[in-house]
Amino acid sequence: MARLLLFSLPGLVAICAVHGIFMDRLASKKLCADDECVYTISLARAREDYNAPDCRFINVKKGQQIYIYSKLVQENGAGEFWAGSVYGDDCEDEMGTLGYFPSSLVEEQHVYQDATKEVPTTDIDFFCE
Repeated sequence: MARLLLFSLPGLVAICAVHGIFMDRLASKKLCADDECVYTISLARAREDYNAPDCRFINVKKGQQIYIYSKLVQENGAGEFWAGSVYGDDCEDEMGTLGYFPSSLVEEQHVYQDATKEVPTTDIDFFCE
């Protein structure tokens, strides 16, 4: 089913027809380095493989580097998930793919900025095409 999404940037409005589904939220808040969650928080390396259970998550291979953009605030005993993009020589098709993964899967190697901004999550944070 196609949905219409309205994106508004200063001086620009775009209406896009997209196919996808809004999935359940994993959390109501996230920690970011900035108010829009666009700046990289840290660089991490995967300690093991991870197969995404659904389209909100990303597949990760052991040894892959992951750029972290937000950290979901843990609620009601749920697991702790971070959002990031994967990068690695052997998984070029995954380069730039953004999604969630368990924080226990990775070891942070370099922190660029502290994740001190608490921002509410939105439906688009859990949208799947």
